[in-house]
Amino acid sequence: MKQWLYCVMAVLLAPPLGANEMPLNMTKGVTNISGQVYDLHMIILYICCAIGVVVFGIMIYSMIYHRKSKGAVAANFHESTKVEIAWTVIPFVILIGMAIPATKTLIAMEDPSDADLTIKITGSQWKWHYSYFNEDVEFYSILSTPRTQIDGDETKSATYLLEVDKPLVLPLNRKVRFLMTSDDVIHSWWVPAFAVKKDANPGFINEAWTRIDKAGTYRGQCAELCGKDHGFMPIVVQALPEAEYDAWLLDQKQLANNAAAAAQAALSETLSKEELMTKGEQIYLSTCAACHQPNGAGLPGVFPSLIGSPLIKGPVDGHINIVLNGKPGTAMQSFAKQLTAKDIAAVVTYERNAWGNDSGDVIQAVDVSNVASGINAAEPNPANTSTQAVVSADPSEQVNAAVTKAVDIVAEVKEVDLTELTYEQLMTEGLQVYTSSCAACHQATGAGLPGAFPSLIGSPIITGPVDAHINIVHNGKPGTAMQAFASSLSPRQMAAVITYERNAWGNNSGDTVQAADVNSHGQ
Repeated sequence: MKQWLYCVMAVLLAPPLGANEMPLNMTKGVTNISGQVYDLHMIILYICCAIGVVVFGIMIYSMIYHRKSKGAVAANFHESTKVEIAWTVIPFVILIGMAIPATKTLIAMEDPSDADLTIKITGSQWKWHYSYFNEDVEFYSILSTPRTQIDGDETKSATYLLEVDKPLVLPLNRKVRFLMTSDDVIHSWWVPAFAVKKDANPGFINEAWTRIDKAGTYRGQCAELCGKDHGFMPIVVQALPEAEYDAWLLDQKQLANNAAAAAQAALSETLSKEELMTKGEQIYLSTCAACHQPNGAGLPGVFPSLIGSPLIKGPVDGHINIVLNGKPGTAMQSFAKQLTAKDIAAVVTYERNAWGNDSGDVIQAVDVSNVASGINAAEPNPANTSTQAVVSADPSEQVNAAVTKAVDIVAEVKEVDLTELTYEQLMTEGLQVYTSSCAACHQATGAGLPGAFPSLIGSPIITGPVDAHINIVHNGKPGTAMQAFASSLSPRQMAAVITYERNAWGNNSGDTVQAADVNSHGQ
């Protein structure tokens, strides 16, 4: 029986003794502190395993040698002072033995004094901003995993969702102090190889530090749920020998000087609307689409739509200002440090002219610079402003103008476009209407969101009567998120989007709906 007990003890002790080589165990990391954390972890593991062996050993021994079949008779006593002292003192001694190394490690982890380098880390949805104190070097670090991998159209790389456009670069053998905060919600900067995990709270500064012993690239993630793209907020740190780090720092300063010179030169450039739209679309998709969606429709109740919104229809200065400075109390952050004046001019031009907005506004880098400087750039200019109405000082002329305008509006409302279109024309226009009005809920693929927005692929509304489809688009569906589009879409637009939905994504019903069909609905 003793041999069996020895075997059981060997089985229990084998895992902790070989834990150092186990892939699921905590890693040692590449800093002195991470090594201390690992050693502390292993000490506590060994203590817990020893306690388990003793406790379960006594239990198994008692069950075998003190069972009823062997004639064992249970002792009968009320209390034992010696036993009570033993089970109080022994756990106390064990806890003290665990607390001493743990306290030493925690004190060392929280001591950022005498740092050779200080870096401010600012979290925002969903990127990191790094600022090197006394070096005039700062930059944003953003996920660089291709969208094709995220959408499953391309094989995922080994660093999927753990790669950025600009990694944080640190020197070896220097104590680096981190100051962590946030621009919006709570984030957490976590790099396991450094044993650093510290929350970044808006309005507060937290401190941490590291000293890296081994050159290489180390990866981490935001470890605090911070919104819909929390999983797209990686951390990449590149540790370089001191000489290489110093050379990198000089390169960054030169790049910053070159960027400043380029930004100054951009103020005298005048780009065409086509150039601004092309550049603006690229910037929008990489910077704005995560919230406002690629189609500009936003997410109702969360991120506002940019299609015909008051911001788009309002003054250009107001639009530039909100992109530059953000909007306090909302998820709209400031892009003054993230984008150049030229970039902001391009994306504002794009937003004011895409998705059917067609304001005609063309914004140049100098306009953005003027708004940033507090100069009113809203004076009429045919190159960058839309047509403005001229108001007469004569009250009678004002009344006549208002009446004329009202008559024109009524005439426009009464005049309904019932032009009959071909199947191809309906599908083309239907795609545009669907992307701007329907894709936010039913998704660009028509697959919807299970449990929230129904799929349109082979659904009963698609395979059912055309009249029922027209009715639900025209009048909505009470008790659901499906709203009525009778007041926001023309009969032609509704006919196009219904034709598109009934023939896209493999539905292929062959149905062609005309504006006259929609206009006569319910009559």
